[in-house]
Amino acid sequence: MPSSLSPSPSPELQDLQTLLASARPFLRGELESVHPDLASLVSVLRSVGAGECWHKHGNFLEHLVDLYKILKIWGAQESVCRCGLFHSAYSNSYVNLAIFDPSTGRDTVRGHVGGAAEELIYLFCVVPRQPLIHDDLLFRYTDAELVEHLKASEVSLRTAKDGGVCNGDEPWRKKVNSLVPSSGITVKHIKTGEDVLVSRRVVAIFVMMTMADFSDQIFGFQDTLFDNFNGRLEYSGNSYGSLWPGDGKPGLWLNSISRMGAIYSLLAREEAIFMEERKRVGAGGNQVPMDGRNEELELVIPPVFDNCTRVLGAEEQIEARDLYWEAVCEGSKKGLDWAEELLWRSIEKNPFVGEPYVVLGQIYLTNGRFEEAERVAEKGLRHLLEWGSPWDKRMSWEGWVAWCRVLLMKAKEKSWPNTSWGILNLGLVK
Repeated sequence: MPSSLSPSPSPELQDLQTLLASARPFLRGELESVHPDLASLVSVLRSVGAGECWHKHGNFLEHLVDLYKILKIWGAQESVCRCGLFHSAYSNSYVNLAIFDPSTGRDTVRGHVGGAAEELIYLFCVVPRQPLIHDDLLFRYTDAELVEHLKASEVSLRTAKDGGVCNGDEPWRKKVNSLVPSSGITVKHIKTGEDVLVSRRVVAIFVMMTMADFSDQIFGFQDTLFDNFNGRLEYSGNSYGSLWPGDGKPGLWLNSISRMGAIYSLLAREEAIFMEERKRVGAGGNQVPMDGRNEELELVIPPVFDNCTRVLGAEEQIEARDLYWEAVCEGSKKGLDWAEELLWRSIEKNPFVGEPYVVLGQIYLTNGRFEEAERVAEKGLRHLLEWGSPWDKRMSWEGWVAWCRVLLMKAKEKSWPNTSWGILNLGLVK
């Protein structure tokens, strides 16, 4: 059985073909090869009209399947992926958009997805997720504090596993345990006001799911809607007259998601140390699962932001986005050399998304710089596959991946069309 707290393979260790293999069933629409039940589960969602519901960047069915896809690519357990697929079965604290009629019983949902997934779905739909994720966790840390605690926790975890030395008085551990103790936290049911106990592992899972959820749906429209001018996604504005879909500019959500990833890593590391302490001290080497802690849940680490170990500053995020946007919108007029310079400046400030590398790849191919094109196309494709969703949502994730694979193939062939019709005739990927 895999370790419940083992990180996903690092980008260096997980080669491009392995990443592509995990993504290919989604790219081809071969849902049965992902899981034998997936196609029938999607059919259930389709039958209740999820594909007819508007949802931020498209329709609700697309979003639900995308969330399953992202979580699966990140290595989450099937029950967690199914929670993503049915995460609004009973509506939730963000949207009043229930997949099923409110009178539908939990037994019906359980019959579709299984008991473990339904329990997560129910909790996801009744906890006050905005206060839990943002007020109680995200806004309790500064960016600098997260960076410091990530470094300290890495050392602490290594020391606990290698030497059995655990120090509960370390500042990072004290803070994590003050926010989410090992026994979990109690929140109020969003509809009944009753107390709901949420284990620390479930809190962590909901943080990871929120990362996936936001990455799939947020783009420039939400920045305008909530006046997100500082890039910290604090939902402080109320520009309800904003016209959808806006200009399609990439959204300023990466700082927030990188912070969530850092908090997820801290929770996962504290859980790992807690288990080490129990193994060495409390249970004499026997780790009998404790009631109410959901220790069967695996806290896999998403590969984004260098395995959730980096925090992208809000200002750097804005500057990088604006440089990218200027390059892709004005590059054809001002010249490819000019666009190349802007794209590299964008990447220096935000190296964590794939699209700037992809655009660079096309520039290099156009200029016959095939080896450079291959390097940046590989980098861009890796990021796209790791995210499972696009940053520049003017095109779908599948579209970006397909285009980048074309660039990579042509770079290896050392050829590129020199006519407009030649560009339009591209498409075959080997």
